[in-house]
Amino acid sequence: MTVDNHPADDAALRQAMHRVRTEVDKAVVGQAGTVTGLLVSLLARGHVLLEGVPGVAKTLVVRSFARALGLDTKRVQFTPDLMPGDVTGSLVYDARTGEFDFRAGPVFTNILLADEINRTPPKTQAALLEAMEERQVSADGVSRPLPDPFLVAATQNPIEHEGTYSLPEAQLDRFLMKLVVGMPERDAEVSVLRRHAEGFSPRDLTGVEAVVTADEIRAAQAASGRVEVTDDVLGYVVDLARATRQSPSVELGASPRASTGLLAAAKAWAWLNASSAVTPDHVQTMLVPVWRHRLQLRPDAQMEGVSADAVLTSVVQQTRVPI
Repeated sequence: MTVDNHPADDAALRQAMHRVRTEVDKAVVGQAGTVTGLLVSLLARGHVLLEGVPGVAKTLVVRSFARALGLDTKRVQFTPDLMPGDVTGSLVYDARTGEFDFRAGPVFTNILLADEINRTPPKTQAALLEAMEERQVSADGVSRPLPDPFLVAATQNPIEHEGTYSLPEAQLDRFLMKLVVGMPERDAEVSVLRRHAEGFSPRDLTGVEAVVTADEIRAAQAASGRVEVTDDVLGYVVDLARATRQSPSVELGASPRASTGLLAAAKAWAWLNASSAVTPDHVQTMLVPVWRHRLQLRPDAQMEGVSADAVLTSVVQQTRVPI
């Protein structure tokens, strides 16, 4: 599909993206917000950190999402003994030729599911940094580009701390969004049990079909990038970022990179909602998932139970909205 500015093409692309959410619903119940966050991150060319207790379908959501997109996907179970080369690839000696050949790691895929990323040491976590930011892997002085589109969806468990390694700030900042995957509502949980009672298996996703192509995804990414942004909205994003830095509960507020990430997510969300321009409402909707993991709270605020989500909600309420 060619990329142009024709409204009819944009509408067809938008409809295709919405079909992805419908298709994922065949396997996942009660996680519509998580699926939407993954879709926005894909359109904004970002990466996602999924945080939730075990058993809330974090892995199933990503696997179903990748299947609906028809993209190549690989899963890496992060463990304490995982080495950087196990993720990015390594040089292997070929006895027949007497030379070292590069053997690509699982990061060479469209969607990489990094399961329990906080269970591996920082050295291996850092191996993802270049891949996530530069979309390439360097080995033996050679840079090898990753497939396009490319998205890292990492999961972590917030309640277990023994045997885990907190993600460093530099790594957290590479994730466009942090999505909190919570418990489903009662009706949704009943639906989950009904599906299992009728024979559904999360290991068998043959019922989820690919409903878009890689070319359509790239075209949708380009289309969302063309959404207009006024100077007033740009100023609003900056005012929100500055407000986080001035909050008495915050030690380190939103950086300029956080602002550009929020802008990209707001443009993708605006495009999904058939809006030709970003509005303050789009910015407000994306603010918490895009910034919640980028704020560093003061120790006294943490002891008082203040959360980043609460700080961001207060910032939105106190910052003047452009008319």
